[in-house]
Amino acid sequence: MADLPGQPLVHELLVHTYDAQLAAGAVQPMPADVAIDGVAEFLDTCNSTPAAWPHEAATIHYHATEGRSWLLALDGTGAWPAPLTDDAGPASASATGTAEQLLLFVWGRLTLSDLKIEGDQQVFEQLIAWEPEE
Repeated sequence: MADLPGQPLVHELLVHTYDAQLAAGAVQPMPADVAIDGVAEFLDTCNSTPAAWPHEAATIHYHATEGRSWLLALDGTGAWPAPLTDDAGPASASATGTAEQLLLFVWGRLTLSDLKIEGDQQVFEQLIAWEPEE
């Protein structure tokens, strides 16, 4: 999806539309390409910070079943999306689901039990509970 002015608002609107559909009992599938873009945008903005990660350094690998993946690095320099390289070691934890499931998870609408989790689940729990101060 091309970068458009106001694009993060599209992702927020997509999540709030899900909320309204859920309340009405008529949830419709999200467009996969928009959900994929929403996960990337969330990790680039909401999960990026120069505030030091207060736990042991870790990496989280997010896998969308549609074929896209992301890596989030957490360490003393903060939290940052990191490049996925062929020679990278295994992530501390990973979550697999559809792009829609991953988007709803990062926005707090789904829980760890809604995704396939591998590795150290505590890393996800620490990330969810973390309130970085800058």
